[in-house]
Amino acid sequence: MQTNLAPEYAERAEGKAAEAILRKCVHCGFCTATCPTYQLLGDELDGPRGRIYLIKQMLEGETPTRKTQGHLDRCLTCRNCESTCPSGVQYGHLVDIGRKLVDEKVARPLGERLLRGALKEGLPSKLFTPAMKLGQSVRGLLPEALKAKVPAKQNAGQWPTATHARQVLMLAGCVQPSMMPNVNTATARVLDAVGVQTVVAPAAGCCGAVKFHLNDHDGGKAHMRANIDAWWPYVAPTDGRAPVEAIVMNASGCGVMVKDYGHVLADDAAYAEKAARISALTKDLSELLPDWVAPLRVKLAEKAKAAGAGAADMPMLAYHPPCTLQHGQQLRGGVEQHLSQLGFSIAVAQNESHLCCGSAGTYSVLNPDLSKQLRDRKLGNLSQIGADTIVSANVGCISHLQSGTEVPVKHWVEVLDAALTA
Repeated sequence: MQTNLAPEYAERAEGKAAEAILRKCVHCGFCTATCPTYQLLGDELDGPRGRIYLIKQMLEGETPTRKTQGHLDRCLTCRNCESTCPSGVQYGHLVDIGRKLVDEKVARPLGERLLRGALKEGLPSKLFTPAMKLGQSVRGLLPEALKAKVPAKQNAGQWPTATHARQVLMLAGCVQPSMMPNVNTATARVLDAVGVQTVVAPAAGCCGAVKFHLNDHDGGKAHMRANIDAWWPYVAPTDGRAPVEAIVMNASGCGVMVKDYGHVLADDAAYAEKAARISALTKDLSELLPDWVAPLRVKLAEKAKAAGAGAADMPMLAYHPPCTLQHGQQLRGGVEQHLSQLGFSIAVAQNESHLCCGSAGTYSVLNPDLSKQLRDRKLGNLSQIGADTIVSANVGCISHLQSGTEVPVKHWVEVLDAALTA
């Protein structure tokens, strides 16, 4: 795509980065076919190709409007279009740039500013945990819309106490410890079962995605630098200890952000090299599964024999692969393949397994109507599997899907942990 940047963007880092992305686009429109919002709304400007044109027009000097802002806001950033694109257009990076530059030009109404500010500052805050506990204590009295955002209180279980020579870091996350604490303890228990110790750096916090995707790039980068500082003593210890083997993510939304640290901080002289190393060390939990299949199969067989159970006693699982895993991290098929090797009966929906469930970080709060339509569409496709349990790999997807169904929705590691500790 030919571009001619306006002078105000020609020398800005964002302008140069956007231009490099735009030049890869060949207008083919393959992306439109797999865009969830285009499928719902049928508007070219609510698909990737249309949004690319809007961003291009702004960069070439056209003044953006509230309409421009609305079309970019309605993007889920699911990056399904990146999986479809034959030209390798990095649409996710482009829309981050476009939204930020539009917000510099277009003022939002007070209500929007307050809501986005509350999400941006509240979700990563230390006050989120007590607020969630309060909400859970009165959950039965909450209106349905708010009740859907407050999951029932979960028993986290015990963190393993054994020490192992092999260690990995794990990002606890900002909302997961209070919304779904069992995901982290289950991860630690499964790792413990294969002789790996899970370490959490106390000073590590939000991965930065919340602020970054709400167009506060500086705030997001501050979270990223803080995490790098917190993790660095484990990544490059100076006291003779062995470095950790990996930084493990059990929330794919955090994982795709941390894997992007190297890109986001590439121009930061003080952090660029460290950020690249952190990104290289970061692994989604499912990426470690291949090395665990053999020892876990033995342990599961021992448990089953002791309990007199067999394959028929395993729950039937319907798996929803999060967009941040299958499109953002380009990881597909691993969870299904390796859980099947461990004896689980697991299947993805035959229709639209590639489409977003509508959670998309803060999207379900900012665009509730579209989000619910996508959730119900996803649950309809998953229901055809007839599973006992729906599993996924991201806290947002799990919470969002659970708000629309009575079928239990869990992280796949919780189901594996339950089988190991039954």
